[in-house]
Amino acid sequence: MASLETWIGLRYLRAKKRNGFMSIISAVSIAGIALGVITLIVVLSVMNGFQREIRNQLLSIAPHAELGYYQNSDDRHWQDLQKLVQGNKQVLGSAPYVADQALLANGGEVRGVQIRGIDPAIESNVVDYEKDISPDGFKGLKPGEFDIILGKGLAEALGANIGDKITVITPDGNVTPAGMVPRLKQFTLVGILYTKIFEVDNSLAMTHIADAQKLYRLGNAVSGVRLKLADPQEAPSIIHKIVPGNLQSQIWINDWTYQNRSYFDAVQIEKRMLFIILLLIIAVAAFNLVSSLVMAVTEKQADIAILRTLGMSPAGIMRIFIIQGAVAGFMGTLIGVILGVTLALNVGKIVALIEDLVGRRLITSQIYFVDYMPSYIKVSDVCVIAFAALLLSFLATIYPSWRAAKTQPAEALRYE
Repeated sequence: MASLETWIGLRYLRAKKRNGFMSIISAVSIAGIALGVITLIVVLSVMNGFQREIRNQLLSIAPHAELGYYQNSDDRHWQDLQKLVQGNKQVLGSAPYVADQALLANGGEVRGVQIRGIDPAIESNVVDYEKDISPDGFKGLKPGEFDIILGKGLAEALGANIGDKITVITPDGNVTPAGMVPRLKQFTLVGILYTKIFEVDNSLAMTHIADAQKLYRLGNAVSGVRLKLADPQEAPSIIHKIVPGNLQSQIWINDWTYQNRSYFDAVQIEKRMLFIILLLIIAVAAFNLVSSLVMAVTEKQADIAILRTLGMSPAGIMRIFIIQGAVAGFMGTLIGVILGVTLALNVGKIVALIEDLVGRRLITSQIYFVDYMPSYIKVSDVCVIAFAALLLSFLATIYPSWRAAKTQPAEALRYE
């Protein structure tokens, strides 16, 4: 059974003819809180959606983890590194690679890149982008023929087409009587990679691992071994269990979260800042709630005085208006959560409908990596937003309620 304070607080929320304006103010406060909650849920869900889509695309083209020797020598083979992960259920595949810096030149255009030497026969064990390479995927790379595959953006920047000769300039040169002369090698462009990820398409160059070893004078050594994990989200915890403790001083290992940390850290900072900025919408609605409660206290001076005369304590008076404000905050939060989750679940369909109406694409894959509006609702985000809205609503009730509790019956009834 509800207490007297609860019953009175709920009754004050209902409008009457003589205080209809108060009801409008309360409704605006509830609508403001709901609008703030809706905005926060939708914006964070869209950010989560974009982050998940970019992460999934990144994991389809980037190795989940890499390991290698700190110092390579003739008695250290990459096959020994593969043996470390054999039988590990968390590792789905592995492949050796060579990576080093170079300059590519064609038709007067020069671009700095990272040359990646791969084994075409087993590279698909660790990456999924062979289908994005035209015309023949990894099959175009043949050992000894010095073939090369370039990202689409890089090929366009160099003005190169399939069959063109690309000049590769390595950082280590040849010593001649005339001094240090850069080492040059002609490679034939046999494939173009298009992943829709700007950084990859504008910087990646791949050749056969045997040709990369000759180019950089590595002999049979490699830069390391790349791994594909069953659960890349758990990469940091998985990789620490791969290398035995007695070999950790000889073998290095890192994962995709370390290699792309700057990007995901930037996304997290942006998400936090947006949360704080959009939370101000709820704070403004909470100030509206303060205004409505202050006006309610002023209007109910006579009622408060009568309740005090009948024996209600100041704490009881305070609880009446706290309940009134808290219920308004709860209603706004509940409406906001329901509408926000519903809108976030359907934001992709809504954007597609708007695109059909205006006759143009609002989301293009050239800019956003995807051609639709992604959305991913995290329960934790919704809970934090709801808690923040309820907390701000409760804090907004304290001052008006305290002011109501300080009302003196004699002063309030003097002019009644």
